[in-house]
Amino acid sequence: MSESATRPLDQPHTPDPRDTQDTQDTRDPGDTPSDRPRGKDAKTAVTVFVALGANLVIALAKAVGGAFTGSPALLSEAAHSVADSLNEVFLLASLKRSKRSSDARHPFGYGKERYFWSLLAAVGIFVMGGCFSFFEGAQALRSGSSEEHSGYVIGLAVLGVALIAEGSSLVRALIQVRGHAREADRGMLAELRRGDDPALRTVLAEDSTACLGVVFALLGMWLHMVTGDVVYESTASFLIGALLVYVAYRLAKESRGRLIGEAIDPAQRLELRRFLEEQPEIDTVTSLLTMRMGNDSALVAARIDLVPGLDSEEVEEVLVRVKKTMARTWPEADQTFLDVTDASTRDREKARADRRALGETVAAEAAGGSS
Repeated sequence: MSESATRPLDQPHTPDPRDTQDTQDTRDPGDTPSDRPRGKDAKTAVTVFVALGANLVIALAKAVGGAFTGSPALLSEAAHSVADSLNEVFLLASLKRSKRSSDARHPFGYGKERYFWSLLAAVGIFVMGGCFSFFEGAQALRSGSSEEHSGYVIGLAVLGVALIAEGSSLVRALIQVRGHAREADRGMLAELRRGDDPALRTVLAEDSTACLGVVFALLGMWLHMVTGDVVYESTASFLIGALLVYVAYRLAKESRGRLIGEAIDPAQRLELRRFLEEQPEIDTVTSLLTMRMGNDSALVAARIDLVPGLDSEEVEEVLVRVKKTMARTWPEADQTFLDVTDASTRDREKARADRRALGETVAAEAAGGSS
């Protein structure tokens, strides 16, 4: 077997011609991505636990400080940390539940649990964080401020500690993202755009917005202390709320796309299509449909027109060999279906157009990533 025989779908690969030889499939028929060891999941779980621990401590400190000072910005940040803590619980649930093996009721497994719980986390950020921050900002404008000078000092000290803790959690998430980027042989920015782990992306988004939110709160409280005008803290609360609503929208949009059935990356689809087209027995790949079933699971369904002259036994041998090779080369493509069809002239024209459009999409993405 070639060195690239188990390369993930998210890494560029050109299949080794030796892999097309019909050798015995070493995978257990019941072996699914949820059954295989997943080091990335363990690392993500550690990252989530670190974020959860930091947020619980910070939420308590902010809540006590906010109650003592009456600061709307500090109370908004306390709500932000409570929302983040609840969301980390959702993400831990997603890591555990998505590993369950397929069964009669869910034959494609439970990989999409990741996206469902990430969607709940986005809703939590919106409701508990964003809406409460807007409420606190409006309340501050109506009622004014009653903080003492000592209260400002306590609030600023709490936010300073929170910034250190949130920054430490953010660094942990960034280290993991950098590791994933190295494994996928791409840059950090490309990994942030194309990374497939919703739990890690959510933690990264939460930690980033938490650090920025603390900065807003610090500025709002400091300006309020210097000028005596509560509008600065109110503005900080509104900014924190707007930031949380935006992050919640982006996370929910990504989860929605995966839940309703999103295709794998265009570059990955192009690799699969090229592999099928290079097989000597395949005349035309009339269509190639893919869908993400989880972090490390994908469905691949292709309609292929074989060259003339193959009898039924040869057709069966070709299909078995091709599917085995795909399973070895792309383990994440664990649900592969090949449908043999007679391609019409129109089918061939459409296949060429689809192939050309896919190539243009990949080229455009590559150009955008390098710019």
